[in-house]
Amino acid sequence: MSSNDHSAATESAANLVTPEPGATQTGRPGRTPLQYPRRSLRAVLNSAVAPILFATAALFLVSWIVEPASVGSGALLGMLPFAAILAIIAMGQTLVVQQGGIDLSVPGMVSFTVIIMTVYPAGNPSKLPAALAIVFAGTLLAGLVSGIIVSRIGVTPIVVTLGMNALLYGAVLHTTLSPRPTTSDLANFASSRFIAGIPNTVIIAVALTAIVGFTVKKTVVGRRFEAVGAGLFGARAAGLETRRYQLAAYVAAAALYCIGSVLLAGVVATPTLFQGDDYLLPPIAAVVLGGTSLLGGRGSVVATAVAALFLEQLNQFVLVSQAPQGVQLLVNAAALAAGVAIYSVRWRRVISNLRTRSKGRQDGVGTNTDVGVQAT
Repeated sequence: MSSNDHSAATESAANLVTPEPGATQTGRPGRTPLQYPRRSLRAVLNSAVAPILFATAALFLVSWIVEPASVGSGALLGMLPFAAILAIIAMGQTLVVQQGGIDLSVPGMVSFTVIIMTVYPAGNPSKLPAALAIVFAGTLLAGLVSGIIVSRIGVTPIVVTLGMNALLYGAVLHTTLSPRPTTSDLANFASSRFIAGIPNTVIIAVALTAIVGFTVKKTVVGRRFEAVGAGLFGARAAGLETRRYQLAAYVAAAALYCIGSVLLAGVVATPTLFQGDDYLLPPIAAVVLGGTSLLGGRGSVVATAVAALFLEQLNQFVLVSQAPQGVQLLVNAAALAAGVAIYSVRWRRVISNLRTRSKGRQDGVGTNTDVGVQAT
């Protein structure tokens, strides 16, 4: 062994025996108390939530400067329940999109749930448990059927979910033609604020976001779920049962749609037969703005929930500005287009191609100039 190698080995052994300042007794680099906030902040900045989180903060700042009424206490308490409901529904859409699909049966799911939750009890609180059983059974069955057709038979998700949406709306119209006011107990639960003045809908949305996010990101099942969405052929080669995860996505999404719709039935005084039409585009926009690719794969339900808050505040800002309702639809469409442009377009490749073309043109101009000078 050379003298250099011997000295290096001796120094390494000395480091294990005598830790450096800030190192633990196990020889691993220690962390001072000030390093933990730095690591947490760095993790947030590098996470998928960072872009939409900063955009939401900027939106609230602009709203406070331009339209202060849109961020007042009354406005926020009126907006937050709808943001929570949109977040829950959009999380379900996120699970489907992560498997490379898209669920267009959301409007039917929402309308079916809110109508059953209001018409069946007819103001009688004792019938609410039965109504809950009916809506959960109906939506889960719809999600199961859609999942089986997509995963087992291989029909395109758009076709399957559009057909399911029509069936659910048919069930709604067959149930009643005259909507009824929501039951008082359900309205009280949805509008109550038991913890620190925070609406129950927001607490439920935060809890569901934590549960779904932890399941997808921190469990073996969740990681396999993302792996299947990222590539079917690779997942099959790894021995994963891809159809099982695709089916689970539609069933879990249906459960989330149902929970959000039950809360919506309590928030809205008298829901309409087509209440779900308001939830066709916004959940997809929230999914895209949250950074989930429409081609499937990795996604973040936390980012989707923050995007739902962004969209609801944006809608409130437009309404307080006394803009027409058509402008609100255009804003949702613009948000969806922006999300697709930001996350789906490979900007590095576009910029690289533009630079290559620009450089090629400059080289071509220089060559022609040189030729002209030589000819002269």
